[in-house]
Amino acid sequence: MKLDKDARKLTKGLFQMSLTDGRLDGKKVSAVVQKVIDAKPRSFTGILKEYQRLVRLEVAKHHAVIESATALDKGTTDQLLANLRAKYGGDLTTEFKTTPELLGGLRIKIGSDVFDSSVRERLARLETQLTHA
Repeated sequence: MKLDKDARKLTKGLFQMSLTDGRLDGKKVSAVVQKVIDAKPRSFTGILKEYQRLVRLEVAKHHAVIESATALDKGTTDQLLANLRAKYGGDLTTEFKTTPELLGGLRIKIGSDVFDSSVRERLARLETQLTHA
């Protein structure tokens, strides 16, 4: 179901009301959802779905998934976290994964940002360059 212009504008306004000092506030999110459910505006299911999408994207901006071919040592992990928190904020949550398919290097995904310095990615780029040359 496609939202009309007014419903999309309402959803963005509701999302802005859910922020405290530029950060998502869980209590406000619950209150906004309850208000929408109680009021039942026209196309409220679409509004709630769009609101859920905006909240999900905002949460993803503050969660890092860090993949490496082997487990990282404590020093490397601490330095990596310090660098990421300096760039993305101190409230960044992290999730470490070991993915042997990477062969080496790291892949870091934070929201829509992806930093891929894995050997697998480099080999894929080299293959692409050789096939199109």
